[in-house]
Amino acid sequence: MSLTEFRATIILEATISPSEDPTKVVGALRNVLGEFPDEVAVNSSSARVETDDRKALVRIRDVLRDRHVRSAARRQLLVNRTRRSSYMMLNRQAAAAGVIALCGSPDESPLGPIYLTIKCDRLDSALDWLTAYDGG
Repeated sequence: MSLTEFRATIILEATISPSEDPTKVVGALRNVLGEFPDEVAVNSSSARVETDDRKALVRIRDVLRDRHVRSAARRQLLVNRTRRSSYMMLNRQAAAAGVIALCGSPDESPLGPIYLTIKCDRLDSALDWLTAYDGG
């Protein structure tokens, strides 16, 4: 299976509490996807970025592989699946430090998790590609 078989949109969202610096929340989102050209929408209570840049999906796949959490990510994505989208939660404090760590529940990230949502018309193909074991 290859990345060219489907088109996916990645959405990252995080709440911003009144005591937080919004630039740090935006930094955590940027750490998840690396550099990306899309603007981050920030208001008084949340930050959100949406991209269909394939490099973002490749980065997520690489991080899941490098952190050895493909199977855990797959379980979350399958449990949280709807018809054309799925999500997983990431620890916001870890992301702020440049580390991608999965959360099993929103309580595992004290300021709230980063929600990473994948939208795709061929969601099964996208999830298979994203979490495939390829010997790495």
